[in-house]
Amino acid sequence: MCGICGVVAPDPRLIEASVGRMMRVMQHRGPDDGGFQLLPLGLAASGPFAGFGFRRLSILDLSPAGHQPMTNPETGDCLVFNGEIYNFRDLRAKLLATGAVFRSTGDTEVLLHALSTWREAALERIQGMYALAFYHAATRRILLARDPLGIKPLYVGRTSDAFVFASEVRSVRAADLLSDDLDVPGIAGMLAYGAMQSPRTVFSAIRSFPPGAFQWIDAGITLGQPPATARRFWRFGGRQQPPQDHATVVAEVNRLLHDAVNRHLVADVPVGVFLSAGIDSTLIASFAREYTPAITAYTVGFDADHGEDEVMIASQTAESLDIRHMTVAIGKQTLRDRWHRWLQSLDSPSIDGFNTYLISEWLRLSNASVALSGLGADEIFGGYSTFWQAPRFAALVRAAWFVPPPLRAGVVAALGKARGRPGAYDKLADLVSGDSTVAGITRSLRRTISSRFLRAMGLDAAALGLRPDYLDAASPFLADPPLADVFNEVSRAESTHYMGDTLLRDTDANSMRHSLEVRVPFLDLPLVDYVTSLPGAAKRPADGTPKALLREVGRKVLGDAVTRRAKTGFTLPIGDWMRRDLRDSCTAAMEHVAALPFVEKAAVRQVWETFLQSERAIHWSRPLALVALGTYLTQDIEASLADEVERPSVTAPGRA
Repeated sequence: MCGICGVVAPDPRLIEASVGRMMRVMQHRGPDDGGFQLLPLGLAASGPFAGFGFRRLSILDLSPAGHQPMTNPETGDCLVFNGEIYNFRDLRAKLLATGAVFRSTGDTEVLLHALSTWREAALERIQGMYALAFYHAATRRILLARDPLGIKPLYVGRTSDAFVFASEVRSVRAADLLSDDLDVPGIAGMLAYGAMQSPRTVFSAIRSFPPGAFQWIDAGITLGQPPATARRFWRFGGRQQPPQDHATVVAEVNRLLHDAVNRHLVADVPVGVFLSAGIDSTLIASFAREYTPAITAYTVGFDADHGEDEVMIASQTAESLDIRHMTVAIGKQTLRDRWHRWLQSLDSPSIDGFNTYLISEWLRLSNASVALSGLGADEIFGGYSTFWQAPRFAALVRAAWFVPPPLRAGVVAALGKARGRPGAYDKLADLVSGDSTVAGITRSLRRTISSRFLRAMGLDAAALGLRPDYLDAASPFLADPPLADVFNEVSRAESTHYMGDTLLRDTDANSMRHSLEVRVPFLDLPLVDYVTSLPGAAKRPADGTPKALLREVGRKVLGDAVTRRAKTGFTLPIGDWMRRDLRDSCTAAMEHVAALPFVEKAAVRQVWETFLQSERAIHWSRPLALVALGTYLTQDIEASLADEVERPSVTAPGRA
């Protein structure tokens, strides 16, 4: 896990200076090593050129042989790559048969040779999480690519004569080549869902590169020519399985999950496991122990008056699995300090990720460089209430087709006002009057701020060029035809929308802020391809048990007590904090949003005042979206550069 960045431009001196700043601002992603390489794109010494920058967090092959940018001495090809390739050993064997010569033991050189040999066709052979930039010397072109599910981030921006890419938004900005103009439609989408909605970011000049896609960049981009369109090489549910009996399905999921955990444990540094009270992380921990008996599980807890934690149940689970377990209790003052640091360090504004920020810091200080997470199980196996709510709401809305959508919304909004819960009912009004497809309802259930309130703020979707649901029509996933299987349609919507635009991005940003690599075995590509190819009936029985297939896999290992355990969570009383201990800082952040020239000040202040007056009227997520945005917009890129230069690397005892 590392950080990559690069600039394509005519002037090599400008490139080196820009890439140097980009590397410094993301030193936290790779405190162990850094590298820069200047590469020719033009046919003459006058350019243009590409500059590749890299920050390394050493995970595989800790020797200098793993240094990046990495060059293939036979071809002159060059690679910068962030992530892990889990089938690199199989690929290495195939490449050896073609005559490839390897000088290292890690996955980077395998990926480099794979791209040199097969170019973009290599992406269909790779299984892992990655964002990469590959320079093909023979054609003097650059290949950009991102893993199928978007586990690793990649951001891009361009001007008339330059192109910029990086693992973080702040790194793209540090190049100092792009405009800092705010993207008002992007901000509206962030407020609508609590996190940035791809492909937009807070800045109009920066976009998120699409998951499961690749794009070739050549010298023409410095002449104002548009690059070739990004092409997708993977689609959710793109494979179909022949009918299989249930016992075969359970056995195959068990095999694939074991294989996924085993491959995700490969590292030359200590690996830990996030352990909660749920079945997802418990299964990961149990399978990990089979391959690495000395593995350590980690759980974060806090004082009793701060909410509900999972320490007691996690400790019991660890004891039953005979796994070493480390816990840390975070006190009131520590939580307050971490809260402010978390908001100030966000790479993109979001209401999610504080728990990941907390536990990642603890793991990194406890000699772990890699952690396994249970993220992805809910989306793939059906752990959310949306799997039954979305189809029911969709049927209800279709049954009311004869009632005009504005009338439906008006009735629901009036009911919410009468019951003193306008916030919740506003979102329900959006649901009954908006996109009535199963995918549309699934996305609507993830709304943070209602359309009515966004319009009151001066952010009208139509006026901003967005869809009525505040999403960008340019998103490639919105153009996919609906899946016939309702379960799989909800699964795709949750995976590409909520998981992709919130959970995965925030997990990467918050863990890498502490130089910790988080791996997600439930999103191992062979497992995802198999499970998403199954009919929904194989994953959700008639009684509606969440994650029934996964629970059946775990029952033989964990027993009924664990597999029947209800879904829990790391619950913090964020609303109480915002009204009390954090009130002053939240008020300041809200005022910063209110001062934006495109926002109606009175509407912002009204939601904050209503929230302070009543716990029932507005859920804390609505004002937190505004607080996260306001805090983010006060970040100083120059201060971030200075902080990275002065910030000491986190060193774990006994680390190689």
